[in-house]
Amino acid sequence: MQRIGVLTSGGDAPGMNAAVRAVTRQALNLDLEVMGISRGYSGLIKGEISELKDKDVSGKINRGGTFLFTARSEKFKTAEGQEEAIFQLKNYGIEALVIIGGDGSLQGAMALERQGIPTVGVPASIDNDLSGTDYSIGFDTAVNTVVEAVDKIRDTATSHERVFVIETMGRNNGLLTLESGLAVGAEAILIPEIEFDIEEVCGIVRKGYESGKSHNLIMVAEGIKDCCLDQSKKQEKHYSAAFQIGEIITENTGFEVRIIVLGHVQRGGSPSALDRVTASKLGSKAVEVIKSGGRGVMVGINQDKIVTVDYDVILEQEKQIDESLYNLAKILG
Repeated sequence: MQRIGVLTSGGDAPGMNAAVRAVTRQALNLDLEVMGISRGYSGLIKGEISELKDKDVSGKINRGGTFLFTARSEKFKTAEGQEEAIFQLKNYGIEALVIIGGDGSLQGAMALERQGIPTVGVPASIDNDLSGTDYSIGFDTAVNTVVEAVDKIRDTATSHERVFVIETMGRNNGLLTLESGLAVGAEAILIPEIEFDIEEVCGIVRKGYESGKSHNLIMVAEGIKDCCLDQSKKQEKHYSAAFQIGEIITENTGFEVRIIVLGHVQRGGSPSALDRVTASKLGSKAVEVIKSGGRGVMVGINQDKIVTVDYDVILEQEKQIDESLYNLAKILG
């Protein structure tokens, strides 16, 4: 093998640049040429490909986002799109791919594998929703970003003696909400994996004020189950579950509620030391796996050890929430 490619795909995550840097420098160390593919699978189809040298990744380890850019590609999901992508790989002499991203990125990697293209995945997602790895690149930074924001929100919540409902990202996975909620001492944490009783949440708010608390923080994952919500309101633009939770709390307690949707601020910022180190380890390992003939696997972290896990195992299993962590958050909150 003489030449490999690297791309970042799906939602950006702090630490992606550190991973690309590690892939590039480890590949050069192993006498491999590296081709950087811009804008994920979309750029691959269009042939947005150029060689990466040592200087191209210099000064990137501390930068958030991805200098290779990222994009979602509906065309790549089609047989025609995959055929065009494979043509570009052969045209540029790329013999294997390192793919940095989340579950959608790994599904794309598996599609290429089925057509004979060797690939290795590197998990990068602020949701940390991939099974097969304890941590995904970007998760630690996102948790710290949420914590920093909520700590500031707490100051104004205390000053005005208000309830704040704070929505975080996470789609169908609540790990970002759970860990950040535990870290900030939230009074209640609502996540998709565990059903909640809205009356119980209202009771927590009442009890908090009765005991002398000057604020209440309710952390809500964007993908919470709609067990108590008005389905018709879901169709209204920008009307998230957090707004409905806030309305119900006001109606049932009479307390003034403010809603904060943290949104894409959670994706940004310079990666934490943990994310930089994790990205460096996993990016380097991905190249070593390819060099030794490995393929069709994702490199990950399991109990502080680097492991490789087959794509089908990862994509067939949902990452499970540690319920003991959730119960601890309830006790301490």
